Amino acid sequence: MELSLKGRVAVITGASKGVGKGVARAMAAEGVDIVLIARGREALVEAADEIENAFGVKVLPLEADVTDTASVRKAAETVREHFGRANILVNNAGAAIRRQDREIMWDDSDWLNQVQIKSVGALRMIREFLPLVPRDGSGRIINIAGASGTMAWLPALTYGLNNAALMHVTGYLAADLANDNITVNAIVPGLVGTEWREDWAATAAEQAGKATAEWLRDFCRSKGILSGRWGNVEEIGDLAAFIASDKARYINGAKLAIDGGLTVNAR
Repeated sequence: MELSLKGRVAVITGASKGVGKGVARAMAAEGVDIVLIARGREALVEAADEIENAFGVKVLPLEADVTDTASVRKAAETVREHFGRANILVNNAGAAIRRQDREIMWDDSDWLNQVQIKSVGALRMIREFLPLVPRDGSGRIINIAGASGTMAWLPALTYGLNNAALMHVTGYLAADLANDNITVNAIVPGLVGTEWREDWAATAAEQAGKATAEWLRDFCRSKGILSGRWGNVEEIGDLAAFIASDKARYINGAKLAIDGGLTVNAR
């Protein structure tokens, strides 16, 4: 499908790997110039080179921290200098679930660190980049939330809190920015096979004495995923590219599940 996105500029956080990189590749495949934002310089440059060589678009890697206002503000100014605009803003930065202990017993600082990255980090990005988003109908804000924001997923307390908050932000800002001709939508993935999840599955399968594919199929079905597999970053990227296009101009304030049937909750 021709999405007519060529020449637009997309700013993507958490973009050096995983879902963010998948979104960047999908946008670049449509001719969108890309700004990759993440904290690790080496991975950023590697991802930028890969995408630029594969698709021939302009790719700007920016090392920035969404938890720091000055860092986000500096990134926005750099994008202004390089491109003059940001048609598409994709808020994807977030911390993975790596701890298995009970989050209700965490220290305040641990809770706040999680919120600073995902939900408040997205607000910072929107506030600082909003002056760069055109009011000509091409303006898109896309928030990558997650199914844990709609269901109880143990042990994902702050993870789910962040995703639920981001979905609320989506609806609120869709109304707030409607007069500016900017749409705001959320993509709500279920389990996605990012790099760290692939490694995690391989380790778990080995411990269980199973082939990775067999273990993963059983795991996904045990969680109620009707497709019997987790998603891949390309599928999330394709949806993001569609939402960014003019073909999705009547989609606004939506929370679009892409989870293989996880949240159907069939039992």
